[in-house]
Amino acid sequence: MSFAPNLPLIRLLVVKDWQLFQKQLAAYVLAGIIALALLGLAKPWAFHLGATLLLVVLVAAACFAISTSLLVERKEQTLAFVMSLPVTPLDFTLAKLAGNLLTFGVPYLVLLGGTAMVILGTPIPDGFVVFAVLVFGHVLLAYGLSLAVAMRVESEGWNTFVMIASMVLVNPFIMVIGQIDAIAGPARTDAITWSAPALAILAAQILLFALAIAWTAWSLGRRPAFY
Repeated sequence: MSFAPNLPLIRLLVVKDWQLFQKQLAAYVLAGIIALALLGLAKPWAFHLGATLLLVVLVAAACFAISTSLLVERKEQTLAFVMSLPVTPLDFTLAKLAGNLLTFGVPYLVLLGGTAMVILGTPIPDGFVVFAVLVFGHVLLAYGLSLAVAMRVESEGWNTFVMIASMVLVNPFIMVIGQIDAIAGPARTDAITWSAPALAILAAQILLFALAIAWTAWSLGRRPAFY
């Protein structure tokens, strides 16, 4: 059995996912822009409302990307049709991972960049950039873990539980890093300070996210057959 991926077929499957969901994802980006506009007002009520709305948009976009691309397709038996094509488990795995990373990654990066621009371009302390990046890092990690589970586990109940549980933990995460003086202190100043705790947390988030995606690609892609 050849383990060389069929890149043209993978590209077609990724483009298919993007074309199916790009309008919905554009709506999430629009909602995120509204949240950023509220943040940009730099008033206490607008900041809290905008931050809450931004988190809701990020979580919703992550859950939407996974649910529509995997869970809904399983329920509608679309995946069974895709598996009937001349596609190997490796091709299918890489296509689904790439498609999910694209459909979530585009709005994620747009909102991450927008958040940084709003912080740096308004009276919000520039040091808050580090705090915001760590929160985005948590969302990315939660998305990666949820995607890895959704690729491996067919139970809709367990997938929903993992998605909700991992995303809901963002509030405790914010509370925890808010108690770390090396992170919370500089966030109130105009100096962007990457302290050792902040760098350690960000490195752990990126590493765990990469491991989740890599493990999923390796474990599913090496199978000789889908079942």
